[in-house]
Amino acid sequence: MSFRFDLLATDPSGARLGRLTTPHGVIETPAFMPVGTAASVKGLTQQTLEELDVQVLLANTYHLFLRPGHTMIASLGGLHKFMSWPRAILTDSGGFQVFSLAERCKITDQGVRFRSHLDGDEYFLTPELAVEIQWVLGSDIAMVLDECIEAPAPREVAARAASRTLDWARRCRAHLEKIGDLRRQWQFAIVQGGTWEDLRRENADALVALDFPGYAVGGLAVGEPHDTTCAMAAEASSRLPSVKPRYLMGVGLPEHLADYVACGADLMDCVLPTRNARNGCLFTSHGRIHIKNAAFSADTRPLDLHCSCGVCARYSRAYLRHLFRANEILAPVLLTHHNLHFYLELMRRIRESIRNGTFAALRDSFHAFSCLVV
Repeated sequence: MSFRFDLLATDPSGARLGRLTTPHGVIETPAFMPVGTAASVKGLTQQTLEELDVQVLLANTYHLFLRPGHTMIASLGGLHKFMSWPRAILTDSGGFQVFSLAERCKITDQGVRFRSHLDGDEYFLTPELAVEIQWVLGSDIAMVLDECIEAPAPREVAARAASRTLDWARRCRAHLEKIGDLRRQWQFAIVQGGTWEDLRRENADALVALDFPGYAVGGLAVGEPHDTTCAMAAEASSRLPSVKPRYLMGVGLPEHLADYVACGADLMDCVLPTRNARNGCLFTSHGRIHIKNAAFSADTRPLDLHCSCGVCARYSRAYLRHLFRANEILAPVLLTHHNLHFYLELMRRIRESIRNGTFAALRDSFHAFSCLVV
């Protein structure tokens, strides 16, 4: 199976319905990608992920490079075989983790010198090395190395990062063509530019001229207001080819998913459903539930009366609260299962609404998710 992206329908809002075909299966878009940082979505088996109909997940280049090492994974048959995952995988470049986790990080035009957060060993991540790691891992979609900056950032800082990201994208593209096979791995460029519309436009236009098979919008949802995130994402997406997939990186809250789709996003990822579950915060059709609260100690209702996941079909709020309070291993397993199902079901409903012309009404209803149950 080779790569292909088919745009099946569009909505006046900018939302898109598509189908992204990869060597490891088809991804119905818009799609949410669970984050499998170290070749594992925390708390869930690969069998469960398949039962939830996860079509693509994200694995982290930085973490896999440090442990167990990309060469070790390659010797064991590549990332798909190593983690026993038959479906599509997208790998990030590791850039964000280098900037956020590594000690004494120093960025130059050549790359990023950093010390591992695990043992303090020093490494030098170049665009070429980021390409080599991801090629050896064997992911279906690989991201170029980009420079991540804090937000809000002054214009000169955002401009410098966007320029460096563009240069690194050229180097990544050239290196993959040298060492790899574009029929086996698609490489996505990343649009940067902070919260400056003209920088976003310029960076997107320059990257489009390089003719990547897909594009991402990065450096958003890092502290700026939601309206600003959407404005920057929409501005960048408006400059990207309609016939190529678009990935909005690192988003977001469930009540915002439809807004991001309206910005033209085909792929999204976020740690929120899994991380929040481990902290006892559950998403439901009635808003958020903090399962540790005493109000649920004798509550025999499921987490969500309208949820079809296996957790809601079997377990009560009282039992889930007991597991969480008792620090039982089963608690994050069940809570993560529910949250991820919730996100995937929202995306399924979004796709269906684009297909039948009811996306606007569905989007309006999403904003109710932000309310708290208690």
